Amino acid sequence: MTPSSIDAAGIQDLTANASSLRFNMHAFGVHCYNTVRCSVIYNQSDLSPSGAGDEPSPPPRSADYQDQWAQASFVGIGNFPAPAEVTWVSLDGVEHEARVDIGAIFSDQRIFCRVPDSEILEDSFNGAPDIFLEINDRTIKVYMRAFILTKAEQIPGNNFSTFRKDLILAWSHVY
Repeated sequence: MTPSSIDAAGIQDLTANASSLRFNMHAFGVHCYNTVRCSVIYNQSDLSPSGAGDEPSPPPRSADYQDQWAQASFVGIGNFPAPAEVTWVSLDGVEHEARVDIGAIFSDQRIFCRVPDSEILEDSFNGAPDIFLEINDRTIKVYMRAFILTKAEQIPGNNFSTFRKDLILAWSHVY
């Protein structure tokens, strides 16, 4: 089976939601659901979720499963290594191979967020965003999540709510 090459064609138009913030490093995380087998190689490392390489991965536990994702665990990745090599078997038993070009998806190295530039606390962003690759049966999705400090409270009256960390879908492809 020849791998399919994924390019920037599947990138969502997030121009209205994307800030002027840029990044030159990122963290990376992988989540597999509804697969018979799932393996991901990125930045010359096997980032397959524990047990996912040779064992079936269950469906998500709840409808809001992505809200439960911790920070991406593979940190300090310079922008951008070779595409992620994804091999998996969907629930129908079909084997798949794909190259997910994270560098093409985030080619402008801009932070995706839902905070207008005018509401971002000046000179506050100095981190690297989390980039997540999700394999769910026949679909691969790529998300970004960045911790953005805001000038105003996001929950009125809560002094500890001056930030946003929205998970934003950047790319998706069904196989």
